[in-house]
Amino acid sequence: MKDYLELFWAFARIGGLTFGGGLTMLPMLTYELVDKKRWISEEELMDCYAIGQCTPGIIAVNTATYIGYQKKGVMGGIVATLGMITPSLVIISIIAMFLSKYMDHPVIMYALNGIRGAVCALMLNTVVQLARKSLVDWKCVVISIVVFLLALLTEVPTIVLVIAAGVAGVLIWKLEGRRS
Repeated sequence: MKDYLELFWAFARIGGLTFGGGLTMLPMLTYELVDKKRWISEEELMDCYAIGQCTPGIIAVNTATYIGYQKKGVMGGIVATLGMITPSLVIISIIAMFLSKYMDHPVIMYALNGIRGAVCALMLNTVVQLARKSLVDWKCVVISIVVFLLALLTEVPTIVLVIAAGVAGVLIWKLEGRRS
């Protein structure tokens, strides 16, 4: 039972103390799961995060479910997921009950504009950190640039871009193997 409580509270802290979605949670996930708890390595977290990014649903929830499952099986996945979503459910419920009637007030609107700016900065910081750790060679950089440009300039679905990038990685690996 102690392990399940530890899983729940670790993900509840992450879910309750990070704002702005999946990318802004990465530094907190790294601190809590890699540095503090030592449940997984940084490479495993990056892989888990990448898989969570590629699968339907919320990245943070997917990551919590996966890590909880790795640590304690199906029940661990459920407990970690509940830990991740509980703070959001409580906060959104409170906002809905008390703040909804004040959302058109200029102070609230300007505060939310400021928060959006901070969230964008936090997301950009996370992207830079993720790029430093993930773009390990020129081939990764080229794949990243091509996918970025396709995502920016076309309507190609995200899943197609992710699958194409994976296929490109495998093809490059196979071609390098033939040259050796």
